[in-house]
Amino acid sequence: MNFLTDNPALYEAQFPDPGHRAARFVDGQVRRFGGGNTLLDVGCGTGRDAGYLDRLGYDVTGIDVSEPMLAHARERHPRVRFARADMRAFALGRRFDVVTCLDSALLYCHDNGDLAAFLERSRDHLRPGGLLIAEMRNGAHFLTHPLPAPFTRTVTHAGITYTSRTELWLDHAAQLLRRRRTWTWPGGGPLEQRSAWRLLFPRELAYFLTVAGFEVLDLFDQPGPRAEPHDGPPLSADRLHVVARLVKDPDHA
Repeated sequence: MNFLTDNPALYEAQFPDPGHRAARFVDGQVRRFGGGNTLLDVGCGTGRDAGYLDRLGYDVTGIDVSEPMLAHARERHPRVRFARADMRAFALGRRFDVVTCLDSALLYCHDNGDLAAFLERSRDHLRPGGLLIAEMRNGAHFLTHPLPAPFTRTVTHAGITYTSRTELWLDHAAQLLRRRRTWTWPGGGPLEQRSAWRLLFPRELAYFLTVAGFEVLDLFDQPGPRAEPHDGPPLSADRLHVVARLVKDPDHA
């Protein structure tokens, strides 16, 4: 159970994107590198990005593991194809021009085997020369900067005000950023939930991509849809973005 993914409308209220920055970021990278028209959104969530890309003219398919998210997506974006699938094991029987993996979804691959499996699945679903576009937290930032102190947020949805308290800490041995979030609302809670993200350094990510048969076209921290402005060294901001091209045939040994 995940409180936000089980309540997709609340998720969108908690993390709004009224300007569709994430989807416009994808469109910009596709145009920049000539990626084509068919697109697979891995970890599509509520379908917000997939739906906007559909409206821009892409032929979009989205996959996710959350049935509530997928039901929400299908209702609001009926022209997009959605399927329930794990990012480490999906098999859709077709290839795409572009595979996207946004908002740190790639970092749910907690170990090297998970990451290799996702890249293999992406490789096998891309046409030769297709693009993989990913956006995520940057391990180089979180492993070299102090973590934020525990913080509280409130969001009001359908007349109910929900309060969340979030605590982050580093699990150095596992190379994970762990999170504890506790929810309360009038007459409800506390509900505690835990999650974690793999922390990847930029060159580490580039290595995994190269081994999987991709050429890294660009690896950058800003600009991006969720990157905070900073004046530090390159690739030291809190977000990491990568665009890679498949250079080997998906059937290569």
